[in-house]
Amino acid sequence: MKVLVIGGGAREHALCRSLSLDPDVSALYCAPGNAGISEVAELRPVDALDGDAVAALATELGADLVVVGPEAPLVAGVGDAVRAAGIPVFGPSAEAAQLEGSKAFAKDVMAGAGVPTARSYVCTTPEEVDEALDAFGAPYVVKDDGLAAGKGVVVTEDRAVARAHALACDRVVIEEYLDGPEVSLFAITDGVTVVPLQPAQDFKRALDGDAGPNTGGMGAYSPLPWADPKLVDEVMELVLQPTVDELRRRGTPFSGLLYAGLALTGRGTRVIEFNARFGDPETQVVLARLRTPLASVLLNAANGTLADEPPLNWHDDAAVTVVIASHNYPDTPRTGDPIEGLDEVAAEDGPDAYVLHAGTRREGDAVVSAGGRVLSVTATGSDLAQARAKAYKAVARIKLDGSQHRTDIAAKAAEGR
Repeated sequence: MKVLVIGGGAREHALCRSLSLDPDVSALYCAPGNAGISEVAELRPVDALDGDAVAALATELGADLVVVGPEAPLVAGVGDAVRAAGIPVFGPSAEAAQLEGSKAFAKDVMAGAGVPTARSYVCTTPEEVDEALDAFGAPYVVKDDGLAAGKGVVVTEDRAVARAHALACDRVVIEEYLDGPEVSLFAITDGVTVVPLQPAQDFKRALDGDAGPNTGGMGAYSPLPWADPKLVDEVMELVLQPTVDELRRRGTPFSGLLYAGLALTGRGTRVIEFNARFGDPETQVVLARLRTPLASVLLNAANGTLADEPPLNWHDDAAVTVVIASHNYPDTPRTGDPIEGLDEVAAEDGPDAYVLHAGTRREGDAVVSAGGRVLSVTATGSDLAQARAKAYKAVARIKLDGSQHRTDIAAKAAEGR
């Protein structure tokens, strides 16, 4: 099977790493990729937002499957263009990807499906913003209605900050604050059958102790030893299957990866948000634990034959990933700094710990930073404490001037809290 992965972040590196280990994959390409992905897949240049260009590349390569990684190409309809060329695509149509592309659309789908979520208002004027902020009170939760690369959400006690964020957006969703721990649960679906993956927890705030601004994610871990063993079954029944059924009922079937961001509140499980693709950094730890070869699962989802796929198998090991970010992330991250120590991690810590590239590029023989979140250091171990120790040992080998990372990823869970 020839597989083309679209994207160039740590999520796509994790996908390519898993696919490269699949004996059914005879050729693996990534476009545009990054410095790390080039070690496991052949890179091809492409504008990931240009559906015609992606379809032409897939045709040229003779791809049997195209996996669209990031949300922006999905919302732009890249998957539709490739499907129109007769090539199976793992990823929803542009219309179905509005589940992530528009918070208001997602709320409407959840209302139709009876999915539990936060009460909310959709606001387009300053007057509506003020009414919504007054109705819910602090802490204020304000979400840009459109795509914002993981940085469109503000959660704050400061009304002025919340209002300023709302007024800077064309359209916002303002909702009640949901208490309790947050969990991410992915599911692969062909629009009818839904297959859940293992849950993970990520860390959105930039600094230790969940302080600082929201980011695209500073680390994650799986499994969740503190979670109810029935959590996956509950989310399947209350959230994932009803959402897929509702989208199909509307004539907008969703095929691909459905990501549910959940809050386990005192009033029960509530959906915070949906994503229409693998989430970063949770993908890094979930795929590290997946024993089943990935390619056939994705192809069956793309072809509408997911019901034929045997049950997924999982490693008993735990996995932890720690994100290394550029100086001044998430505001205006500095780029172009050389990265050292990557070979040391490969030589000293592999295969139980490895580096997945996000914002990197090659300059001659050197690898330099090229984005806000630069690397994800992922490690596996017999339990979270061991996986965590291996991850941070590998993080310590990497040198990137001015870089930052959280030191408390999975710390509470590893201590049994």
